[in-house]
Amino acid sequence: MASQRLRLAENAPGTFFVDQSCIDCDTCRQLAPGVFARSARGHSYVAHQPASADDRREARLALVACPAASIGSQDKQGLAEAAHAFPVPVDGEISYCGYASADSYGAASYFIRREAGNVLIDSPRAAGPLLARLGELGGVSLMFLSHRDDVADHALFAQRFACRRVLHAADVTMDTRLVEWAWEGDEPLRLADDLLLIPVPGHTRGSAALLYRDKYLFTGDHLWGADDGAGLAASRSVCWHSWPEQVRSLERLLDFSFEWVLPGHGRRFRAGSPSEMRGALQGLLHRLQRR
Repeated sequence: MASQRLRLAENAPGTFFVDQSCIDCDTCRQLAPGVFARSARGHSYVAHQPASADDRREARLALVACPAASIGSQDKQGLAEAAHAFPVPVDGEISYCGYASADSYGAASYFIRREAGNVLIDSPRAAGPLLARLGELGGVSLMFLSHRDDVADHALFAQRFACRRVLHAADVTMDTRLVEWAWEGDEPLRLADDLLLIPVPGHTRGSAALLYRDKYLFTGDHLWGADDGAGLAASRSVCWHSWPEQVRSLERLLDFSFEWVLPGHGRRFRAGSPSEMRGALQGLLHRLQRR
């Protein structure tokens, strides 16, 4: 739990607060945009104390999800319910796992509930309430690791659910050397009728995206929604392997049909149709080529 002694000065007076341990991962601002904002100093803070039941619920979810335990509340009412609320629905069979890990700098993890076996995308914290809830939902059959940075507690999930972990061989490290499937190559790989692995090298050599039902694209740290919600974004400043390769990987995504971008870091982006998503991707590539 956050420390009142380290409470940031920017916080609005009241029950909820953020302390100086904040790592600026954006988790709370995405979960509770009506409560949290980003300060000029590069921290999240409570811009407005929750004024409605929805605001209070979202603020509690943010407190639970925070990877650095930087959010505090003087009122503990509702926190137990928030701890057991994840994964929270996003769209259809897709849910957001919360419980972000500091080991992956607060990266988002997602859960797909499907009859052919549930899929976990990247690793959240292996928190007891989340593990229990995923078990109630049928466990995890496959764990897709988009790249080397967002693996967090993958081994604990594999131990709990006996799931098969898949990670591109180029991104395997000592921590992930025991993954069940270190796939290779530069071509898309069909895992099932509704699951397609797409290599997107650039951010890291082995970065990959997962396309589900030709609608949902889980992109790791390759591609994300712009902060203003107006389009897509990618950045050379957080590219650890090759920026030219990352741009080529973005161009490659024009060959696929999808309506959602669900990233590890950055905002989600939903287009009204595959053609609208294609236009957003072309717009991003145009902006990048002009720089």
